[in-house]
Amino acid sequence: MVVMGRVTAPHGVHGWVRVRAFTAEPDGLAAYADWWLGDEGARIRRRVEAFELHRSGIVAKLEGCDDRSAAERLAKMDVSVPRAFLPTIETGQYYWTDLIGAKVVGREGAVLGTIESLIETGANDVLVVQGERERLIPFVEQVIIEVDLERGCLVVDWGLDY
Repeated sequence: MVVMGRVTAPHGVHGWVRVRAFTAEPDGLAAYADWWLGDEGARIRRRVEAFELHRSGIVAKLEGCDDRSAAERLAKMDVSVPRAFLPTIETGQYYWTDLIGAKVVGREGAVLGTIESLIETGANDVLVVQGERERLIPFVEQVIIEVDLERGCLVVDWGLDY
């Protein structure tokens, strides 16, 4: 399962929920007819009955969620979809979920830390790497030397003193 967003709060009184998407496009979650809500311990599958993109974000109506109380119970739940449902990506492109948790090693072999998250800046994505200190490393061709997802490792042209 890949976490694609999070239910943030109820929306209105008829069971609609507000959702914060973690997708590149705000309406990326609209492509999935079913969402799995919850975490690794327990997820419930819900069919998406309606989906709307508002100026304030995404709102959705989920099967079995017919009033505000039901919507409140879904608040703070992750929205996931099976990995097999994700579109195939081109060589050299990566899903953020595949990068998070990977070890980051400098060109000389020094371990810089582990990717905790990524930041979308508009110009390029930035790796948030936690080691002995936090480092923000641009995810650009000039810096990223190798991405080996099988080993869970990225090699970067980035010094310890950066």
